[in-house]
Amino acid sequence: MSARNPAKDRVAIVGLGRSPYSRDRPGCSPGSLVLEATVAAVRDAGLSAADVDGVCGSMVSAQYVQGAMGLPAVTWFANPQAVIGNQVVAAVAAVASGMCETALVYHHAYRMPWASRRAAAEPFRRRAGLGLADPRSWWGTGHVDAGIGSMYGAHAYAAWAMRYLHDFGYGREHLGRVAINSRTNAAANPNAVYQEPLDMDSYLAGRMVREPLTVYDMDIPVDGADAFVVTTAERARDLPQPPVLVHAATLGHTDYGSEEQLRDFDHSGQVVVGRRLWAKSDLELGDVDVFYPYEGFSNIALCWFENVGYCGRGEGGAFVAQHWDEAGQRILVDGRVPVNTHGGSLSEGGTQGAGHLQEAVLQLRGQAGPRQVPEAGVALVTPGGFYFNSQGILLRTE
Repeated sequence: MSARNPAKDRVAIVGLGRSPYSRDRPGCSPGSLVLEATVAAVRDAGLSAADVDGVCGSMVSAQYVQGAMGLPAVTWFANPQAVIGNQVVAAVAAVASGMCETALVYHHAYRMPWASRRAAAEPFRRRAGLGLADPRSWWGTGHVDAGIGSMYGAHAYAAWAMRYLHDFGYGREHLGRVAINSRTNAAANPNAVYQEPLDMDSYLAGRMVREPLTVYDMDIPVDGADAFVVTTAERARDLPQPPVLVHAATLGHTDYGSEEQLRDFDHSGQVVVGRRLWAKSDLELGDVDVFYPYEGFSNIALCWFENVGYCGRGEGGAFVAQHWDEAGQRILVDGRVPVNTHGGSLSEGGTQGAGHLQEAVLQLRGQAGPRQVPEAGVALVTPGGFYFNSQGILLRTE
């Protein structure tokens, strides 16, 4: 059954900006990282501050960005929580409904407060950075304790990764292909913080963090920011960059959508996204030219393959093995659809899906340089995990 989608193809991404990713970038602040990206995005779109009447982002307030950018007046603003799909869905809805005409969207902007190389020796940075005493409040999940025994973050994903391997009869090498794919693709991306080659032997020998997840299975904390300009498809045709249309976008939650309460793999936010996204779309999975499954933890990506329809429940590991390009050391679906061409969260940097979206737009513009996929016309981006923040975005060219 189809679903209502009055915004379909009526909104376009017309500007891109970025503050380059770094494992530890001195001399900057969360605000300066955001502004580096937002200024670049507005310029890329061929617009000025006076043209922007909507602001939406995370981790730095919309009011701060408006004031620092000198935007004269906005008629819509919002600060949804991570990950990037929340900002995209909000901005698309605002533009399509007429709340604003041109929205500036930004994401993942911080000077690493607790996870960069020097943070361990700087306790004040561990408690600052985002302007939040507790990094868990990114998500607003209501967790009280992220220490020993908590099901927050890596604790939970390790438990669900182990269950995935156990229930479906896989070994760690099935997770390893996700990590190796990201590293292989990162080699052609100058923005990626990890570009050194990674093979299966090195992956399996990686330092264990929480079994079965190693350092290669967890996204890389980085300083950096991404920004996007979103406007009507009609206005986009008069701007300098090739417009990338938001064909469909959706979010997904289930009734027990938290780490320790999730029922099973059949009842996740990803399942909701997979069903809803295709119901809102005129496109089919076979139309997709590039796929960007979020892999903040490697097991998330295997579940995304299943939930967008590439394979059935529990078949993600086998599917990736079947579509593994041994010579190229990467995933190539049906010999033609590459996955996370930029290196993803595991090698480019962990930006809660913003890097995935930026790369998808570059591919559809034909501006991805040595990573460019010939004639890429449809991109599927699935940010978020599978508890409480699953998201799906279908982008296409005109």
